[in-house]
Amino acid sequence: MTVVLFAAVALLVLALLGLVHRWLWVRLVRDTTRPGGPARRVGTALAVALPLLSLAALTAGRAGAPFALEQAVAWPGYLWLAVLLYLSMAMLVAEPVRALLLRRRPAREPEPQPRPEPEPVRAPQRQASAPVGAAAQAASGSAPEPEAANPEEQQAPQKPAEPERSENRENPEDRENRENPENPERSQEPEAAGIGRRLFVARAVAGVAVAAAAGTVGHGTYGVMRGPRVKRVQVPLAKLPRAAHGFRIAVVSDVHLGPVLGRAHAARIVETVNRTQPDLIAIVGDLVDGDVADLGPAAEPLAGLRARHGAYFVTGNHEYFSGAQQWIDHVRELGLTPLENARRALPHFDLAGVNDVQGEREGSGPDFRAALGDRDRSRAAVLLAHQPVVIHDAVRHGVDLQLSGHTHGGQMWPGEYLADLANPTVAGLERYGDTQLYVSRGAGAWGPPVRVGAPSDITVVELASYQA
Repeated sequence: MTVVLFAAVALLVLALLGLVHRWLWVRLVRDTTRPGGPARRVGTALAVALPLLSLAALTAGRAGAPFALEQAVAWPGYLWLAVLLYLSMAMLVAEPVRALLLRRRPAREPEPQPRPEPEPVRAPQRQASAPVGAAAQAASGSAPEPEAANPEEQQAPQKPAEPERSENRENPEDRENRENPENPERSQEPEAAGIGRRLFVARAVAGVAVAAAAGTVGHGTYGVMRGPRVKRVQVPLAKLPRAAHGFRIAVVSDVHLGPVLGRAHAARIVETVNRTQPDLIAIVGDLVDGDVADLGPAAEPLAGLRARHGAYFVTGNHEYFSGAQQWIDHVRELGLTPLENARRALPHFDLAGVNDVQGEREGSGPDFRAALGDRDRSRAAVLLAHQPVVIHDAVRHGVDLQLSGHTHGGQMWPGEYLADLANPTVAGLERYGDTQLYVSRGAGAWGPPVRVGAPSDITVVELASYQA
């Protein structure tokens, strides 16, 4: 049943992606290029190749593809997913603008021309018949008097002549072609620079949308590749003794070393953490996306982490996708201490760690009884757990502070709203009963190496004592 449901969801997602790509091709390629031209051919090729690269980036690792192939398809494939998100959003916003600019203007009715007033026409005069003595009168030089015109003929109006059809009068079809912006045969307007108003509007809208999406993704990529910034949070604990006031824990989550973020990213994180001079380092899961054989060299800089009370590690869900036990063994070789449902008694508080809930599928999920069941509850307890959803178990076991990651803060807006549906806290510090929960946005990125509205961070949690 689960397999069938997963297959149905996958098919639905693929169909939706197909429809989105088809719509974007219409708006960005078909509407902005000439049929048969090189621009249309290139745009159509990209509309086919980019989604295929994205699909390859998502499936290559789990399909067992060579790591070199994963790296080759990861950058373009994942980046296109980010561009697709913001390009689709930009085009949705642009649709009403486009419709407004291309709105059909009503054809102007021709102004009625006044009918010419008929001019009165006089009846033609009849020539009087010459009388018998006409010749004699003509010979004598006297003209004959004209006969009176018939009154009925004099008053008869002349039938008005039909106005001649002007050869220069505009044909109604020509007027419609000229004034209808939807008709491709209409005359081109000056502001369209000779390419037609419809084509001009389509290119302008597409250009603005592409520029907005590319700028957003470019800025988000720069933020990830620059490395995480340091964030400082003070957390007061009621049970913390005065001697531990100011104890600093560097919280590192969701590094996601993989085909995109590699050794250079790990080195940036180590340098940033060591610069804060923490008392303890806590890596709370999702360190890697891949096998030790492929990513072992990328993780080597972690051996340079330095803290007075050491560096600790708990698994995240992506460790179980990659092979959790091999990474637990490897980080131990790098000098980190894995906490597998275990606890360490530090001088002034207890530090505990539980496996990620994804481990339940392998029979090694979180075990709060093993980690916290027999401890002295008069001491403060700090728990490392990858996912915030276990906060209610932490409350039941008397934990004072839980440190988590997993959410990425949403990573790319509006992802925070989706993350909020599945997690009690998306980012920051919140209280649940007597337990406080701090969730880091993470030091890396999964999938697209892009963050929008959720910058990456390494958080220095400074414990405070009420007795100080």
